[in-house]
Parts: sequence; C-alpha cells; structure tokens
Amino acid sequence: MITLSADTVRHGILFFLWTEYLWELYLSIRQYNKALATTEVPPELKSTMPKETFDKARAYTLAKSKFGFFKDTFLTVQSTVIIHFSILPQLWNYAESINTYGGEVLTSCLWLFILTTIVTIVDLPLTIYNTFVLEEQFGFNKQTSGFFIWDKIKAYILSQIFTMMIASVIVVTIKSGGEYFFVWLWIVVCAICLVMYTIYPSLIAPLFDKYTPLPEGELRTKIENLASQLKFPLTQLYVVEGSKRSSHSNAYFYGFFKSKRIVLFDTLLAKDDGTGCNNDEILAVLSHELGHWHYNHITKNFLALQVNLLLLFAGFSYLFKYTVLYNALGFYNGRPVLVGLYIVLQYVMLPYNAFLSFILTCLSRRFEFQADSFAVELGKGDHLVSSLVQLNKDNLGFPIYDYLYSSWHHSHPPLLERIDVIKNKKKD
Repeated sequence: MITLSADTVRHGILFFLWTEYLWELYLSIRQYNKALATTEVPPELKSTMPKETFDKARAYTLAKSKFGFFKDTFLTVQSTVIIHFSILPQLWNYAESINTYGGEVLTSCLWLFILTTIVTIVDLPLTIYNTFVLEEQFGFNKQTSGFFIWDKIKAYILSQIFTMMIASVIVVTIKSGGEYFFVWLWIVVCAICLVMYTIYPSLIAPLFDKYTPLPEGELRTKIENLASQLKFPLTQLYVVEGSKRSSHSNAYFYGFFKSKRIVLFDTLLAKDDGTGCNNDEILAVLSHELGHWHYNHITKNFLALQVNLLLLFAGFSYLFKYTVLYNALGFYNGRPVLVGLYIVLQYVMLPYNAFLSFILTCLSRRFEFQADSFAVELGKGDHLVSSLVQLNKDNLGFPIYDYLYSSWHHSHPPLLERIDVIKNKKKD
C-alpha cells in the first residue's frame, strides 16, 4: 500500500473541495447566463404566464444565483479555514479540557455541540439575508423577526438534543462493535432513521407549524374518493399553516403500512388573489403524489439510502484506522472515532458523495416522470399541467434552464420538460 504524508492527504482533501466548488460554480454561471439571455416567455407558456410574472421570475432567479455565488464561496472558504488552521483538533482539545467526567463519549458530544453551535452562528447572517432580504424582496417571506428567532431557537434545541443522543449511540457502537462494527453501526442508524421518519411528522413538525384537519366539503370528499379508488389507506387529511413561514406551496403524504396521512400547505389552496390551485388541480397534484406511493418510490429511496450508508460505513471501517487521516486535519494525540467518522464522511468521501448525488438525482427524475404518468392514467393530465404552471407562477419558478445545470441539480424535471412528456403520454 502507498504511504501518503499528512500534507499530501490534506492537500488532496482541499483539492477535492475546491474542484467540487469550481464545478458547481461553472454550472451556476451557465444557468445565470441562460436566465440573463432569456427575456421572452417561452411559446409553450405565452397563453398561461404573463410577461410581468415571467420577468419577476427571471429577476428572482438571477438574485438567487448571485446569492448562491456568494454563499458557495463563503462555505468553501469556511471549510478551507477549518482544515488549514486545524480548527477541529483545537475544538477537541477544548472539549477535553471542560470534560471533568472524562470519557470519549462525553468529549465527542461536547466537541460536536461546540462545532455545530459555531457553524450555526457563523451561517446565521446568510440565513437572515436569504429570509429577510431575498425572499422578502419577492414577496415570499411571511415570518416576523420574533417568529424567526423563536423558530431558530426551537430548531437549535431539538437538533442538539437529537444530535447528542445519536452521537453517543454511534460512538458506543463503533467502540464496542468489534471487527464488523460497521454492520452494527448501519443497523443502529437504520433503526434511528425509521424512528425519526415515524415521529417527525406527528411529534416534531407540529412544534413548528400548525396542522388542522381539512374541513368537510367538496375538496375533502374528492380526495377521500380518490384515495378509496386507489385503495390508498388514508387515515388523516391535514392542512398545514405554511403561510406563516412562506408563500411557497407543497403537498405530501407520510406514514407506514395501513396508516397514511396527506398534508396540504394552505398556500396550495386557491385564494382570491389568483394564487393557489383549484380543486381539480389539487387532485391532480395528489394523484402525482399517490403515484409515488403506487410505485413504492419512498421505499425504494429509503433502501437506496440505506445501501449507501452501509457502503459509507464500510469505507469508514477501512479508512479510520490510518493515523495519517487524523494527522492531515491536525489530530496527533489520539484518534477519536466520531472525529474519524466526520473526516471520512465530510471530506474523504467528497468525490463519492458528488457522484452518488448525481445518480440519486437521475433516479428521482425517473420517479417523477413515473408519478406524472400515473396521474395521466387517472385522467388528470390536463389538470396536472395547469397545476404545474400555476405552482410555477406562484413560486416564481423560471421555466428555462441550462441543460447541464438541470441534469446535475434538478431531482424534479423542469416545467417545460414535464409538460412535454405529459402531453406525449396523453397521446399514447
């Protein structure tokens, strides 16, 4: 085996970090130039998208791109500073110094708490700008400063509680799992994912947003009839008050086995100002979502992610024993397992993670087309097209994308591509 020096490994990590940044920057510049050069409404949308809405969507896209340039540069520089100035081992030494009880588990938790707190504080100005300047400028932000602060405090407290619990379990599992600890680690993390998937919608999400049953009426009756027609085990139908946070729209379902719940954002419902979707369009959107259920896309995605986790943990079990990885980040006095996991997953696996992200994006696009086809087969094709156009207008989605940028980034196919496929499907 080739022996590498700590400097070589550190330079290799920085090379992958900046290569990924430059690739993303290249794609973003392509998309920015595409939006900058496109000043007319596409022919397919001339009858449904006013020029004023198109221009506003174009301005929103350009503004988001400029902010994205700065944010990506800032985060890459931040990671470079962390690596170059050995910030991680300095935080570890401090965590050890304040751990009066001793033990790697508590030190790991303190280290992670300090690291995530610092990152949260450093990144906060970006979040504030995005919410109260960028989103506010285009009419999407609905949060008051008080709501925003309380929301962030709740998110921070809950994330720290769950992070500390999970980190403790991970450290204990790695240190006591023997030669094949990565298998036990994978089983434990898989179980944690299932638990979080179960409790988040019903216990955690309501701490942030208000969920109320969809009132009796035409829409509720049609949704229940659609679920009954497809034998979808609908047990609850909620409207979430997303308008307190943002005017962006969404709908989703969750739940295991014979207990499924559908959630509609209140911003999805038709409003007097012309935003939102009518009942038939909402049914078309839900038909698409139920297409994901019909084809078991949620289960397939979950299994794909678990296989990926197993591969990552197996790679970690092979790599973490090499002292040079720790030395490259400035750790010379020990090899803390949580730090090793962080280094491997966050830095060493950068090329693998980028490649996997692209593969999962391709898979997701295939699933979206399948779900659209399912809605078309239910006779919802026309209403699905009109709902996609309406949601695109409401969310100021720019309909023109650079093909390379879209292929790399879009887990959901662009609007014009989806419309074209839906119309062709209807002809078959």
